[in-house]
Parts: sequence; structure tokens; C-alpha cells
Amino acid sequence: MIKNAATTQGKVPEPFFKGWAKPGPVPPGALDEKLVVPVGETLDAISGHFRLFQLRNGHRFSTDDVLTAWYGASWCPSARTVLDLGSGIGSVGMIAAWRLSGARFVTVEAQAGSVELARKSAAYNGLGERYEIRLGDFRDAGVLKADEKFDLVLGSPPYFPVGTGIEGDHPQKIACRFELRGDIADYCRAAATHLASGGFFACVFPNEQIERIQKATRKAGLAIVRRRTVVLKEGEAPLLCLFGMMLAEHLPGAFRGQTWEEPPLIIRRKDGSVHPEYSAVKLAIGFPP
Repeated sequence: MIKNAATTQGKVPEPFFKGWAKPGPVPPGALDEKLVVPVGETLDAISGHFRLFQLRNGHRFSTDDVLTAWYGASWCPSARTVLDLGSGIGSVGMIAAWRLSGARFVTVEAQAGSVELARKSAAYNGLGERYEIRLGDFRDAGVLKADEKFDLVLGSPPYFPVGTGIEGDHPQKIACRFELRGDIADYCRAAATHLASGGFFACVFPNEQIERIQKATRKAGLAIVRRRTVVLKEGEAPLLCLFGMMLAEHLPGAFRGQTWEEPPLIIRRKDGSVHPEYSAVKLAIGFPP
């Protein structure tokens, strides 16, 4: 879990307007001196001037979210339309929206409480005109129209089937970790259905479950064109893996079975300090070094 750089209760503090941030307009919400963060919530730095409303004791944005948004935006930098599946409180989508400043976003989330937080964050960050948040299960008919296509699809799916671990003490946390509303196969199927020609699907999944995601991609008609393992601490085995996929039918035959395996991305060095490359990742998403 990434430590948040700024948290407010009550009036927006001075540091919101000073210090390191990408040049650009300050979001409208940051200028509201009457803004009061409700008890039980926090307002935290996420990208540049962008801030995210989160429950103090609920699901908090994590390294997984940061990496998913960074990976997708890095390998599909010209995306004009973006879909975020199972978008939760909006962490993945809003990081990507900061990096892809000209793109239009559609996000889908089934938990009403998470959607409420995401809508507050979108309004605070001035994203209203290009950021649509839909309440619903992306597997249900009508939540996404059959003809809706996107240049970039993002997903940070739950990792574990129900009953395979300790579920947690909050509905948000449970839904983010366990497959209550679909699994990796559902994410791949939805991505394949709504990818535009030449589109890119970026997601994160446990490295030890690589066979599950490979099976899901093949069944959905996707091809993993690149992947990168993530090592949380130098010297340890990789726990996560970032995947970049495209529609197999749109790839030349010789490339459909090929996956470019990138060198591992290390989050922390052996002494516990942030690895230089991960520092560069955070800088790339406008997070203070």
C-alpha cells in the first residue's frame, strides 16, 4: 500500500497549491475553501493536483492501482477513449485521466458506496466533462452497450475465489480481494468485447496465477503481447505481474503467440528504500517524489 502524501480534514491546506506538481490548472475543488471532508473519509494526493476521497477504514488505493494505470497509459499513450472495469473508488481511472489529459473515460463499479466516493473525486478534480462513472456490474446487459469501443481498457481485478482466504472486515475490501462479481475470465471477456481495433488492455494479476490469466485470455480471444513481473522487495520472488493484451484476431499471425517479457519492476530495495525505477514510475503519474 502506498503511503498517502497529503490528507485533509476541513479546510484545504496551503500545501495543495505549493510544492511539486505538474504544471497545469488547479482542479476546481481545490479552490473551495469551504470544503469539509466528512468524518470517516480522507482526501489524499494521487496524481499531480488530483486528490482522491477514500474511507479511512475501507479500501485504500494501492501499488497495484498505480501500476495498472501507469502501465496502460504508458503503452497506449494516444488513447482517446478509456474504459475502467470494476473501477472501485476511482484510483486507476483518475491516475490514467491525469496522464491522458485528452481522453474520455467510462468507469464501471458495482458498489454504490465506492461510486459515491469516485463521483466526489471526479468533481473535485474537474473531470466532469470527460469522465462518466456508471453504477452497475459490467457483466450485466445494458451497463455497457455492445457497440461501445475503447482504445484502452484498464482492470485491477480481485485475485482470489471466495472462500480461499481471510476476507476482511469491510465490504469494500472484500470485493476488491475476492471474486464476488466476476473473475479474471470475466474481465478478459469484457475487455475483448469492448476493445477498439488496435486497442490495448492492461491489468494486474498474481504472478503465481499466470495459468489462470493465460487460459482466460485465450478463451476471450486476446493475446498477451507483453508482461512484466513486479517484485515488492529486492531479492524476493515476484508476487504480481502486469499484462498488456490486444485482440488476437487483429495481430499478424506470427505475433499471436509471442509475449515480450520485460525485466522485473522492483518496488523497494533490500534496505527498504524506494527503488529508483519505481520512483520514476511515481514521478510519471505526478506523485510527489
